[in-house]
Amino acid sequence: MKIIEPSFRLSMLHTAGMGYNDGVKMLRYIEEQGRISHRSEDKQSLDSWQKFIPAVVMGHGDWSITEHVSVTATIRASRGVLNELVRHRLASYTQESTRFVRYDSFDHSRQQFEFIMPERLKEDYRSIFFFEEHCKASEAAYNALIDRGSRPQEARDVLPLSFASTIAMTTNLRNWRLFFLMRTTKETLPEFKRISVPMLREFQRVIPFLYDDITPDARQVENLGKAR
Repeated sequence: MKIIEPSFRLSMLHTAGMGYNDGVKMLRYIEEQGRISHRSEDKQSLDSWQKFIPAVVMGHGDWSITEHVSVTATIRASRGVLNELVRHRLASYTQESTRFVRYDSFDHSRQQFEFIMPERLKEDYRSIFFFEEHCKASEAAYNALIDRGSRPQEARDVLPLSFASTIAMTTNLRNWRLFFLMRTTKETLPEFKRISVPMLREFQRVIPFLYDDITPDARQVENLGKAR
């Protein structure tokens, strides 16, 4: 058994061969598509995005043109968090399948058992003890069921929501904005924010303008007013 921290990586941008660090290149590409509506492509220059994006997207609210760029995040978190993550419907997902993946405590050629402890439990040593004992018991039960001939799709039913799982999530920049507006608020599940808040900061670091007005721990009703 291993207790790990939730993690993520932004792995690929599915437009024009960009990497996820090419935030300015993303906005130039968005500007290029946005100018089609007024046939003003000839007005685009190397730095015209600096005025175009704030004026057209942020000022006039034409967020639809940001849908031309998508980013993939590969996330490792508890299955409890991922159960909420997949409720964001306008995205594509590929998730680690506990039905087909066989876990093994002893064979390191197989996937090992990893769990994510809620931050709140780390404040009390007795809570840590109870959590770790439960994880060990679920791991032992899984191994016992496998040894008695159960398939992974049957043995997995003894695994808790704290069991770590990996998922790839791909969606466009507009939907990422809605994701951050919904999942970084005061009301968001604290365990979810262990992923969503660092991801927001990374998007703000890489991509100018589009996410700068989103503040972690704002009230959800305030953030919903920014969703367009």
